[in-house]
Amino acid sequence: MPIQVEMILRLLLAAALGAIIGYQRERAAKPAGLRTHILICVGAALFTIASIYGFGEADPARIAAGIVAGIGFLGAGAIFHREGGLVAGLTTAATIWIVAAIGLAAGAGLYIVASVTTAVALIVLFLPHPIR
Repeated sequence: MPIQVEMILRLLLAAALGAIIGYQRERAAKPAGLRTHILICVGAALFTIASIYGFGEADPARIAAGIVAGIGFLGAGAIFHREGGLVAGLTTAATIWIVAAIGLAAGAGLYIVASVTTAVALIVLFLPHPIR
């Protein structure tokens, strides 16, 4: 398979996996929904693909580290404090973080790992809240 086709397939897988989690968040009426999760996942995949194939002998792990650091700012923006000292948005921040990781894995060609991680994340999101 030509490398360009494989790159496109990696991006499409990232879009599909991000959409799965984003759809759940959209259905749960959370602030970061379908489009946000798709864009984060595809963006992380593209950064990964570009770091692997676009910079010759450069270390692709450096881009991965940048993705992890940068996504923290998006996640932090999803967390807010309510009256009474309650904190909201932690699960949304966590889904932003995991979707970036899924995109990174898909972009690196770790298809099964990215898919299994998506399944695990969905299982966690469908757990009853709160568990007692």
